[in-house]
Amino acid sequence: MTASAGTTSGRSASPVNLAAMFARFSEHWQPKKIAALNDYDVKIVKLKGEFTWHTHPDTDEFFLVISGELTIQLRAGDVVLGPGELYVVPRGVEHCPRASAETAAMLIEPRGVVNTGDAGGR
Repeated sequence: MTASAGTTSGRSASPVNLAAMFARFSEHWQPKKIAALNDYDVKIVKLKGEFTWHTHPDTDEFFLVISGELTIQLRAGDVVLGPGELYVVPRGVEHCPRASAETAAMLIEPRGVVNTGDAGGR
């Protein structure tokens, strides 16, 4: 799902309404591209439960919580994010996102990055 209203060169010419975009899907752990920024994809995702431990050896990973609460488990200790809070997992740092209740988040990552990093597809 990419924002498509009035696009120019694959870029949205109209504002993207996050609430409307989140309302278009229900599955968890399946990021949806809503915009592009240079060589980066802006994605939204619904999270619930625990993901998988993984790393991204070539890129940092950006999480911004829109609603709910996200725990990013790190080997050095957990980072807990609420609405309006963001955290960047540095490249190469093993992590495992977890959300006890459904959580809505935004991700910004280089085009083509797989959300499971070195752990293989999910």
